[in-house]
Amino acid sequence: MQEYDVVIPGGGLAGLALSIQLKHANPDVSILVLERRENEATTAAHKVGESTVELGSHYLREVLGLKDYLEEHELPKHGLRFFFPSHDKDDIPGRVELGPRERLPQPSHQLDRGTLENHMTNRTRELGATYILGATVKDIAVSASGHVVMYVKDGQEIKVKCKWVADASGRGSFMKRKFQFQKPMEHHVNAVWWRLKGVIDIDDWSDNKEWKNYLKPGLRLLSTVHFMDKGYWLWVIPLGSKNTSIGIVADPAVHPFDTFNKYDKAMEWLKVNEPRGYKMLSAETPNLMDFKILKHYAHHTGKVYCAEERWGVTGEAGAFLDPLYSPGTDFIAMNNSWLSDLILKDLAGEDVTRLGEVYEQAHLSLVDNWIPVYQNKYLLMGNAQIMVMKIFWDWATYWSVPTLIFTNKGFTNLKVLKELFSSATGLGRRFGALNKQMQDLFLEWLPYQNEVFENRYIDPYDLSYMRQFQLGIDKQYEPGALVEKIASNMQILEQVAAAMFRLISAQVNGTPPNMKVDPYNVSLKNNTHPVEIESEDNIDPAISKDVDLMWFYAKKEIA
Repeated sequence: MQEYDVVIPGGGLAGLALSIQLKHANPDVSILVLERRENEATTAAHKVGESTVELGSHYLREVLGLKDYLEEHELPKHGLRFFFPSHDKDDIPGRVELGPRERLPQPSHQLDRGTLENHMTNRTRELGATYILGATVKDIAVSASGHVVMYVKDGQEIKVKCKWVADASGRGSFMKRKFQFQKPMEHHVNAVWWRLKGVIDIDDWSDNKEWKNYLKPGLRLLSTVHFMDKGYWLWVIPLGSKNTSIGIVADPAVHPFDTFNKYDKAMEWLKVNEPRGYKMLSAETPNLMDFKILKHYAHHTGKVYCAEERWGVTGEAGAFLDPLYSPGTDFIAMNNSWLSDLILKDLAGEDVTRLGEVYEQAHLSLVDNWIPVYQNKYLLMGNAQIMVMKIFWDWATYWSVPTLIFTNKGFTNLKVLKELFSSATGLGRRFGALNKQMQDLFLEWLPYQNEVFENRYIDPYDLSYMRQFQLGIDKQYEPGALVEKIASNMQILEQVAAAMFRLISAQVNGTPPNMKVDPYNVSLKNNTHPVEIESEDNIDPAISKDVDLMWFYAKKEIA
């Protein structure tokens, strides 16, 4: 019976990335990757995850060494771009637009998953891993003396032995079904998406020259574009294969799935909800390549790493939240970094039982802290003022804490993890609490916020603290200095949260715009107590000025 150090069921993005990461760290690790697909991936393969953001891009470029490939063969991405509803959604220039005007300094990419995974397949083979197509895993017998994986190839049953199993089998999750660690995710949203042959440039969706020239030519084309309204968003993503990905993601409480779960229905849905999109995309029907549905795509997991028994899960075999903000590759990056660290240390003779428990707790806490970003938030998507503040908040928290921790290898540094998460008052716990408080505030604000805004453009780089967070992503720190930097970033986030709440509460409750705010206890219902005025020394005027840029109403002046 052939023996390996690691068997990876699933040869998609997560499994290939783990194989390459392990081989980079230790070329002597023997790896078998089993992929059910019979042939290499097709160009413009129909897979979730065609857009990356900063954390995942850093992983692909720097950790996996794919920088040269990505820059030569995949499209650069000009950030995330959002268009919010107006009185006339057919007129794109009249809608509030959010997105960067200039190229962002931190690179990210639009991925053609077929070409990328074929390149990664070749790369993992070059590094010495065995990659088998047309292999369907039928059983995994977990044993302390070595696991036995049985798979079928060309009708023949084959058994191999291994020390570790890393399940990358996707949402079918072999290990999750085997050991029954499914966990419900209370985020019920559905998606459909399709690809069209050819390049679709939303700059062609309007003849307004002033709007076209507001950005440099080609930058809107290279953005991951979102059109939003209550309960949904529509994406338009260019691919390096010169095809275009289109998708609808919607909350069934607002947009029942059966209203857009087939191509002809999706076109009718667009006619009602995104008329400009309908006019421009329905004409492309002869170029339709495929159409895919994914119902209730969000799913959780009760288990990620079982170091004691030498197995783990990665990618969609674990948890998946939502495609908004393109976090899929981010979670693969963090997941694989924890899992590869456990595997490598175990193969080197270390006892990783306790370490596995720490990593699993950190991983599951991260997922739980991310859920409020999405849960019930589709109800906010029809409100430009709320969504602008929410998106900028979400980006700020993402750039300033988890991305910085990842680029500094902090998620696999026990000293850093202990400093951040070991105590109830640690920075990591505070970060989760602060984010949850703000996400609840955005929902609480919705009944008071119904103004429709038009003809506005807002750029995250107009805000100095947002520039600071984005520019700081790749800066390297020693563990102690990294914790200090996270603490400094948290102080900025607390100031931002307080400044946001002052504006919101002044609008809703008429409170003074310089009132004292505890950012960990913000609520529009807490208006029965006497209002205290904050000392000017405790309010950062630069941050207040930045937050004012997000505010579309006339600001209430301090008396």
